[in-house]
Amino acid sequence: MKLRVSGEVTVPGDKSITHRALMLAAAARGESRLRGLLPGEDCRSTAAVLRALGCDVPEPPAGGAELRVKGVGLEGWRAPERALDCGNSGTTARLMMGLLAGRPFCATLTGDASLRRRPMRRITDPLSGMGARFHEEGDAPGRLPIRVCGGGLVSVEHFSPVASAQVKSALLLAGLSAGVEVSVHEPLHSRDHTERMLWGLGVPVETVETDGGWRIVLPAHDRPLPPLDLRVPGDPSSAAFFAALALLADEGELRVGDVGVNPTRTGFFRVLARMGGFVEFHGERTEGGEPVADLVVRPARLHATEVGGAEIPSLIDEIPVLAVVASRAEGETRITGAAELRVKESDRIAVLVENLRALGVEAEELPDGMVVRGTDRPLQGDVRTAGDHRIAMAFGVLAALPGNRIRIDDPSCADVSFPGFWSLLDRVRADGSAGIPRPAPEAGAVHSRHADGIIVAIDGPAGSGKSSTARAAAAALGYRHLDSGAFYRAITLAALRAGIPEERWPGLSAGELEALGVEGTAVEGGYRITLRGEDVSEAIRAPEVNAHVSQMAAVPGVRGWLMGALREAGARGGLVADGRDIGTVVFPDAELKVYLDCAPEERARRRLLEQGASDLSESAVRAEAARLSGRDVIDSTRAVAPLSRAEDAVLLDTTGLDFAEQVNAIVRLARERSGLDPKSRRG
Repeated sequence: MKLRVSGEVTVPGDKSITHRALMLAAAARGESRLRGLLPGEDCRSTAAVLRALGCDVPEPPAGGAELRVKGVGLEGWRAPERALDCGNSGTTARLMMGLLAGRPFCATLTGDASLRRRPMRRITDPLSGMGARFHEEGDAPGRLPIRVCGGGLVSVEHFSPVASAQVKSALLLAGLSAGVEVSVHEPLHSRDHTERMLWGLGVPVETVETDGGWRIVLPAHDRPLPPLDLRVPGDPSSAAFFAALALLADEGELRVGDVGVNPTRTGFFRVLARMGGFVEFHGERTEGGEPVADLVVRPARLHATEVGGAEIPSLIDEIPVLAVVASRAEGETRITGAAELRVKESDRIAVLVENLRALGVEAEELPDGMVVRGTDRPLQGDVRTAGDHRIAMAFGVLAALPGNRIRIDDPSCADVSFPGFWSLLDRVRADGSAGIPRPAPEAGAVHSRHADGIIVAIDGPAGSGKSSTARAAAAALGYRHLDSGAFYRAITLAALRAGIPEERWPGLSAGELEALGVEGTAVEGGYRITLRGEDVSEAIRAPEVNAHVSQMAAVPGVRGWLMGALREAGARGGLVADGRDIGTVVFPDAELKVYLDCAPEERARRRLLEQGASDLSESAVRAEAARLSGRDVIDSTRAVAPLSRAEDAVLLDTTGLDFAEQVNAIVRLARERSGLDPKSRRG
């Protein structure tokens, strides 16, 4: 089977720029207008941290829609009531340390288990030299949680031993926050998004090439920042995966539109060209101070190369996909000077080499890189992502090639930087928009990335029968049923029983949520929800819970805390999940998404029957239909998790279907998507 590429795809907004845009919009005075933001989990962590500091920063919306941030100026930031949870985002933690270093209060930064293992002293040491105080509150030195006490900073001239955009940006933002001069020397030119954005806001940052590298100077600046009006370009790191896929295809041409081509970020494409790849930039232009272009990529016969030295900072995030490309190139590719990969979301050097070997590729681990020997043999095996988004996506490209049989243990971790990656890869392969034919199920990435079968995500308005339909479809398929709403109900019940006032719910910390004692245990066919060991499957349906669950489900912190548990449930597949935004946010890579719809009157009749109502008169049905329609309006317009249909969801209008017919329709679709007999599977 040959792989042909054609057409055009777009990728989500640049992650680095999105982080900085949110932070600077919150630091500015007035209303900023931001478009094209990345709605990934890392950027949501930044937004949540800024909200905890008193800034009006909504979550980045899906689809690049406009987001408005009402900046209060740095002087309007206030000390947070609890620890600032940065999730898995090192950029959030490190850049926020810089901004907080200049504020006259203390704040504790923490994160998930992965982030708490990553080093922070390369940030805290130079900031301490400016006068900031740091208190390590965890057991591991130089790791989160760390308490920052800022204010009273002095000017600094810092000589960085390595080129690091995060170190440089943290220092520049500290100088901005405190109104003092900062000078940073680095041996190589690291990505310069911070400098470009500050310059665009009227802060005259100076960048000078010197005999020993580069010098960046931010003068003392005490004027308020004006609001931003910014469109974020497509992330070149995300575009890299589709460029790699196109290069490794057999024929055709693929265009990746509106990609940021900042010279400090395009080293990967320069290396591809050196390997014999066809990569061109078309329609180069400047938007918001950043160069932007369309990438045009054609299949090519690639040969090995050596990568290292000055080019590493411009492609450090793309090394996972570069290693995958090297595995299909002729000869031996050597990558050095990339020791920083050891302290990313995973030890990327070790994990890359381990996975390449597991698939049948000859690879050797170096202290600061790796050696990869290309092969054209079909590859087969299991990939361990270690929860690292770029590892998952890089091997997803390799798994998409005809003849390879590769299983990826945790595809959902891709949502950190590329929500919907698997859906886009699937559409590229399936619908002709990019002309890539779908291989047989046993050879493709879409059907091989879960061990127990596909994920079916069912959404729809209130009263559409999501849960009952999903439960019956799961039973028919031999899958597990995941009712995401049950988890939100359990947290609501726990908060009510604990006597936590409703006004405190939006500020519940991860530790407080953990202490509530809500657990979901996998059982035959689904999950049992317990509260401190008590089975609360019935209690969570009580009227008091019904009256409050929507309020709890809209709390960003609650949604973030539950997201990991929900995605862990889907890691092996073989799952039918239902609930609000289950296909747009929780499982954006689900192989089958179904949006149930139904006429309001029929939904009302079904809801009344479900509740055991004795009055099914026309007036009673009309009253319930009006209530449901009103809830639809609220659900569709709320800021957090609004009711919306995923672009790639199958619309199933059940108005004229009985229950068995709508269940059978979903089961039939699932079997078609899986290409297997799901009845033979048990999860």
